[in-house]
Amino acid sequence: MGAIAPVPLPRAAARGLVTAIFALLACLLTAQPAGADQTRSAQWQLNELGAKAAWKVSTGSGVVVAVLDSGVDASHPDLVGQVLPGVDLVDGGDGREDPVGHGTTVAGLIAGRADDTSGVAGIAPGAKILPVRVLDKLNKYDDPAIIAEGVRWAVDHGATVLNLSLGGALRSDAIAEALRYAAARDVVVVACTGNVATDPSIREVWYPAREPGVVAVAGLSGGAPPSARPTAGPTASGGQGGADDGLWAGSLTGPETVLTAPADNLTGARPGGGYWQVQGTSFAAPLVAGTASLIRAKYPEMSAANVINRLIGTAKDLGPAGRDDEFGYGEVDPVSALREPVEEVAANPLTAAAQPKTESGRPAKATPSARQAPHEGGAAPLPSGEVAGLAGARQSPASEPVGASITVGLMATLVILLFGAAGVLLHHRTRRSDRF
Repeated sequence: MGAIAPVPLPRAAARGLVTAIFALLACLLTAQPAGADQTRSAQWQLNELGAKAAWKVSTGSGVVVAVLDSGVDASHPDLVGQVLPGVDLVDGGDGREDPVGHGTTVAGLIAGRADDTSGVAGIAPGAKILPVRVLDKLNKYDDPAIIAEGVRWAVDHGATVLNLSLGGALRSDAIAEALRYAAARDVVVVACTGNVATDPSIREVWYPAREPGVVAVAGLSGGAPPSARPTAGPTASGGQGGADDGLWAGSLTGPETVLTAPADNLTGARPGGGYWQVQGTSFAAPLVAGTASLIRAKYPEMSAANVINRLIGTAKDLGPAGRDDEFGYGEVDPVSALREPVEEVAANPLTAAAQPKTESGRPAKATPSARQAPHEGGAAPLPSGEVAGLAGARQSPASEPVGASITVGLMATLVILLFGAAGVLLHHRTRRSDRF
């Protein structure tokens, strides 16, 4: 059988294709990170969590939230005046600088103060951030004692809510003791459940989120334009749900999961005054920590145990009815947490050993969860909270917005198309010259 000759492409069409590809390539090469005027509409989590309605009741004013992280850039426009002098347990200082960006993003999601048209607004814009730097320039910690020291320091310096967007595989006696220290002093502790891709060998909820009494937060997907949203179907962890109420595919979950919150397609504050797109359970946890601060401001005499009970008792049920291992009690609901009547408890419901069961065998809704005993381990190095949301490069000192990774992929595709179009045009010219 003879070869099939290619169909000649008219010269004008070929040139037009090449011109169009060059134009698209130029747009990508000159694209800049999202500016402040583009960030407010991108903060889908504010609508998802009913932030404006919650702010009519409480903004978190008077509450101090400790962010144990990579530091916080206190000069960011959305955080000016929001960040108290803290401590840098890595290099020394007051924690108000951030060489990584992780802590700045977390702080902005909690207490960012933006106007109606620009900037990153936190879920609790009236709260203050107490920065406690415990992560190094690689966004890691090697010695769990530094986390324990950070927890104690934060408690001793006025924090009533702690956000721990970090963790690892092994249990630490030092951290466990520090968390008991916080609980004895009526402090709410929130931690992320961890990410699948940060360390694929870890298949369970990170520690310290596994520690009884800690509010362990997994991530939800959403925020993509309608055309880009996946259809409903099995998630990576086996649950059912679409982008609006589905588990984020990168979220670790397990029996210790307590609550969920938005975790991807989030716009976050970036050191130096900029913004970037982030994803990860590290960025779901601060939305719950911020909600806890809303409650503490609204009910200043309420104990930490009852703040936690209110968080879980008013959550939006997701997945199977009642508490489950993927969504916990469901998605945090700031408005309901501030307004709904909730029966008081005498102790942190997350530390109870036994739970009443439903007919299905699952723990009943709005009751404490039965928890697996955390794994014992020595003082082996523990990976920190993910850099992935900032960089797409896990556990790496290099960082760039997720959008930049997407841009590189699109540029590569366009380059391939460009060379293909150029080849077609050259082939077309060659055939024409052969005729004369």
